[in-house]
Amino acid sequence: MNSKKVKDIMLPLDEYVVVSEDVSLFDALKALEEAQVKLPPNRQPHRAVLVKDRNGKIVGKLGQLGFLKALEPKYTILGDVERLSKSGLSSEFIDSMMENYNFWRDDLTEIFHRARNIRIKQVMKPVTESIDENCSLAETIHKIVMLQTLSILVTRNDQVVGILRLSDLFTKVTDLVKSANQ
Repeated sequence: MNSKKVKDIMLPLDEYVVVSEDVSLFDALKALEEAQVKLPPNRQPHRAVLVKDRNGKIVGKLGQLGFLKALEPKYTILGDVERLSKSGLSSEFIDSMMENYNFWRDDLTEIFHRARNIRIKQVMKPVTESIDENCSLAETIHKIVMLQTLSILVTRNDQVVGILRLSDLFTKVTDLVKSANQ
């Protein structure tokens, strides 16, 4: 069990959705949808796209929550929404923010049309964390738990070679827990 490494669990870049930083939100959604169709039946669906710069370097990630947030540009008024949400705001306060800032008050059709004009590089989450492909399973679990993240980029010699998703890690750990207890 201690011999399992990140590279045994990760998805290589060529099996994941990677888009250029210049594509629109709409085009990224289409790429994500096309990738879902190509997945083998036993593979968890993709829930994000990776973003590459003009040199082909992975520079960001945009997940499902990021896609939704990108459709309402007024969220930028609030600054770091992720940090705000983790600070324990009450649902009443969140409701009052929605009312005061008029979030999601535009016609939804108009909001959905914005997806053609929003560039991924404007709304992606820059890549700040990664894990080496040779890290042990224990180190990997620890890092994912400490970062509280749904995925992390996997590197070899400081080059991104894949992505490790929480869903794939959890599936592997579940299998190992079951086999250890039989």
